[in-house]
Amino acid sequence: MKKINLALLSGGISSEREISLKSGDQVFEALDKEKYDITRYDPQNDLPKLISDADKIDAALIIMHGPYGEDGTIQGLLELLDIPYQGSGVMGSAVAMNKLATKQMYELAGLPMPPYLVFQRSDRFDAEDCEERLGLPLVVKPLEAGSSVGMSIVRTSQDIEPAAERAFSHGDAILVEGFVDGIELTAGVIGNQTLEALPIIEIVPGDVYEFFDYEAKYTPGATQEICPARISDAMTEKAQSYAKMAHRALFCDGYSRTDMIMQDDEIYILETNTIPGMTETSLLPQAGVAAGISFTELLDRLIELGMEQHELRRKK
Repeated sequence: MKKINLALLSGGISSEREISLKSGDQVFEALDKEKYDITRYDPQNDLPKLISDADKIDAALIIMHGPYGEDGTIQGLLELLDIPYQGSGVMGSAVAMNKLATKQMYELAGLPMPPYLVFQRSDRFDAEDCEERLGLPLVVKPLEAGSSVGMSIVRTSQDIEPAAERAFSHGDAILVEGFVDGIELTAGVIGNQTLEALPIIEIVPGDVYEFFDYEAKYTPGATQEICPARISDAMTEKAQSYAKMAHRALFCDGYSRTDMIMQDDEIYILETNTIPGMTETSLLPQAGVAAGISFTELLDRLIELGMEQHELRRKK
């Protein structure tokens, strides 16, 4: 059987570059070398080579996070080059990357969310008004960033403005959200037209971490990740249903992972990741293993779904 010429893209120029490179290393190791001839590209330096090689590439695997990797930018380039790739297209990637667009689509789909406010850098930021309208604690984060970069949980009035300044250092708009105290969950789905919900993961950050921040995500042993989550069958079904609804509401393709908070008998949707972490110990691969899908098999399925979706796009 002829091998697939696979372009593995990792790195890029976002603040999550180093994580992307490490993920790319692990994905390269996990890929079945009997199925794929793999060429690695770092878009920070290798875009001219990617373009010149385009007619020899059968599919691309994007292992990039943040701006220029997860926001539809690299997806648009690959479509111009007629290269199939895994995951969401330009629109789904762009919508899911912008937290305001995401929340507006969640609202239209009837998904429950924490209350929120959005501020542009040019707006007059009123910390007192935020507290009055949303109460304390508050969650403050950039509108377009991943891996909890620039995010803070604010518990006192005097900390609101410094948290806003920190979030603004990562972009021109920020989100201020009411804090929901509950159990952190994440739910992955795989598929194009037909979606398969994976087992739910419960996330328990270590005692030194206030929430599942960048350090808690990427420090080995810092967080306990329990799969399947210790929740009832009814709440599991609700979380999986919400993950599918979020995936469809944001025009996602291939796969996604939606983060949630469960408080009592309700689940609140936080955000959806169109290129979730893809190391062997990342959340989506862990859920895959719980569903009987090895990391290598998961990568195979994502590549197959990407090639299938590419054919569908070409027919439109």
